[in-house]
Amino acid sequence: MPQYVLTYFAVRGRGETIRVLLADQGQEWKEIDVTFDMWKKGDLKATCVFGQLPKFEDGGFTLYQSNAILRYLARAHGLYGKDDKQAALIDMMNDSCEDIRSKYIRMIYQDYENGKAKYIENLPADLSKFEKILADNKGGFLVGGQISFADYNLLDLLLNHQVLSPGCLDSFPALKSYVARLSARPKIKAFLESDAHKSRPINGNGKQ
Repeated sequence: MPQYVLTYFAVRGRGETIRVLLADQGQEWKEIDVTFDMWKKGDLKATCVFGQLPKFEDGGFTLYQSNAILRYLARAHGLYGKDDKQAALIDMMNDSCEDIRSKYIRMIYQDYENGKAKYIENLPADLSKFEKILADNKGGFLVGGQISFADYNLLDLLLNHQVLSPGCLDSFPALKSYVARLSARPKIKAFLESDAHKSRPINGNGKQ
């Protein structure tokens, strides 16, 4: 039995970056899918430290909060840079990914019909910052020359945004190349082509 267990809704949401990281690192994990009806009953929610999912288990160790889970896995699998300075830069990159994700989630769940066009209009301002970072870093990743947990977060975000606005990366060659290159990593490619990934909606309300 895999020692890793991910308990989350049957959507990509905040679970997909964790899944992509595990897949790329060749790890096996068990999925426990939670339906929204199950969640509404409140029994599971009451057991979650902050009343939220995902829940991640590594043997007898249980962890909540998606970014805490990513950092835990990053430490375990060498995805946190080569030294403390790189780790700090990776944290900075991940926090910036989360800034975009928070805007995206707010639009998807609170203002999709009225706010989608404006969100897409403003998106280049956020993407341009990552474009410059990737163009300047000849290592091919957000920090240094090896993949980090922040790269998985950015990849998931960009894949979601290519669904939201298919041409959103056309003016950003470094980002477009980055998505293509990471998506072609053999284990990520296999994951993205899997029925499990394809069958999961991006968001819980069906908007994308």
